[in-house]
Amino acid sequence: MLKVGLTGGIGAGKSEVSRLLVEHGAVLIDADRIAREVVEPGTPGLTAVVEAFGSDVLAPDGTLDRPALGAIVFADADRLAVLNSIVHPLVGARSAELEAAAAGDSVVVHDVPLLAENGLAPLYDVVVVVDTSPETQLDRLVRLRGMSEEDARARMAAQATRDKRLEIADIVIDNDVPLGELHRRVGAVWADLAQRAAAA
Repeated sequence: MLKVGLTGGIGAGKSEVSRLLVEHGAVLIDADRIAREVVEPGTPGLTAVVEAFGSDVLAPDGTLDRPALGAIVFADADRLAVLNSIVHPLVGARSAELEAAAAGDSVVVHDVPLLAENGLAPLYDVVVVVDTSPETQLDRLVRLRGMSEEDARARMAAQATRDKRLEIADIVIDNDVPLGELHRRVGAVWADLAQRAAAA
């Protein structure tokens, strides 16, 4: 099994890269998706979040109101740390379960947005960073996700710097390119990962 950590700044195109790797045959463990699962209604995770942040972070239907919680934590590093202390251990435990269920010869890709921020690089055999310029990130967040420029800049500022991400990279996928070129680059990275998995 080859354990790959995949990361990139918000708006860098990491989700597209993970989707393409799955098409090539990777087993994907998506930390964001798991982070949503562990705070679904009825979970200990949601109970802990409400205890820490109050019932204002709940939507009328009892689900987590993500924009309301985001408005609290992205403006306050201490509050973000509290949220992370609740969610990250739950995500880690679920990720380990999913990894244990994968076949022995798999390339297991862990899609981890905060890999650099949380010093998780040593957990993986290979770290792949999807990189793009801050200008491209900002454009994608405003144009494609409909964020205000202020909100987009705040989200970007809450993450590791571009240099910090590149520092931990074993492989960098430059995504300041058209989609067709990204497909070609991901194909080349997949060939490299498959070779490493076979050698392992």
